[in-house]
Amino acid sequence: MAFVKIRELKIDIPKEAKMMAEKMLKDLESSKRPVLEAVKCTLDNSFYNSKVGFLTPGDKVVRTELNVSSVQKLARVVFILEILLRNLDIGAVNTKRELYYICKGLIKGDRQLKPLDFEDQIESDAIIDFIGDMLRVYREELNCFANDRGGQTYSQQLVVTETMIDGEKATIDLSTLGTAPFTPKNKPQSLKLKAKKKIDFAMVVESEGTANTLVSMGMTKRNNCIIIGAGGVPSNAVRGWCKLIQEELAVPMYFFGDLDAYTIQNIYRTLKAGSAASLIRNADFSAPEVHFLGVLPDDVKKYDLPHYSVRESDPAEARALKKAKDALENDPFFADKKNKNISDVLRWLVKEKIRCEQQSLVSIDPRDPIKMEKVLLEKIRTKSWI
Repeated sequence: MAFVKIRELKIDIPKEAKMMAEKMLKDLESSKRPVLEAVKCTLDNSFYNSKVGFLTPGDKVVRTELNVSSVQKLARVVFILEILLRNLDIGAVNTKRELYYICKGLIKGDRQLKPLDFEDQIESDAIIDFIGDMLRVYREELNCFANDRGGQTYSQQLVVTETMIDGEKATIDLSTLGTAPFTPKNKPQSLKLKAKKKIDFAMVVESEGTANTLVSMGMTKRNNCIIIGAGGVPSNAVRGWCKLIQEELAVPMYFFGDLDAYTIQNIYRTLKAGSAASLIRNADFSAPEVHFLGVLPDDVKKYDLPHYSVRESDPAEARALKKAKDALENDPFFADKKNKNISDVLRWLVKEKIRCEQQSLVSIDPRDPIKMEKVLLEKIRTKSWI
């Protein structure tokens, strides 16, 4: 199934929604059961296309037909879709949490809507996600924005221009922020990037604290680079921001994180190829060209890095190992031959049952406050990355 980025399709959301509602009404008038279909955003409907570098959806759909058990879901879809269309019409924006309370307020004021009431936000979130997957549009295109932010970003060369909702533009020169980070909002499509000087590389750091240490010790002063603190599993905002950097600046990008199964499977893979839950979004919310800089198995031996045993007696660590094994067997990203090297690292971790944290690099020479930077630069120079 060919997949085209949503923003290239320029879908007329109100028109599509009206067509859907009219078909539902026509089916009801014809004594037929209305059916709604949405892209199935799960791993078993995910394909990894090595040419584009991110997970794409297959042909499977979630099919909801009107019956006794589904009548509430279909009614909730129409109810929330009407709210989203109103927001598009008047230019209003909301978070998922706010939409939950908008629903609660409308239901509270109308007794006829009581059967649609939500016990918890997770129920309204599921309907919002279903609407996006049904219309094949991003949540942001429905004026629904998460409160997550792009990674904490540092650079002496990067200038960001943001187009505001009212059309005005704001320009941020990151070199004027000192050691304070620039944190973009999760709407990368509103941002334009410019380099004052040639930028040699961008580095995504798993730990925001470690990213801050590198910057505080002068890494961005000594090198023409961009440092991004991801803060663990990368949000849509972080992934969209990294994608924008790759597209607009075309600089090499590296990921510096822990050597453990969780980091490779959940953090690096999500940054590089997106996630199964975001199949229709991965085209704009993944950074396919990012390389795994470390920590790598060879680094543990070369630098005699402190590391820890993964104990299968610990429930959390046992789950991580099981998920890693499942990923090697079922995740199309790890099955693709293009990703053989990173898959081999994951297999090595499952076999050796160890973990090594990125902060361990400071143990190489505890008296040298910039030893971590020196090691990372040497690894980049010698192409010691995957």
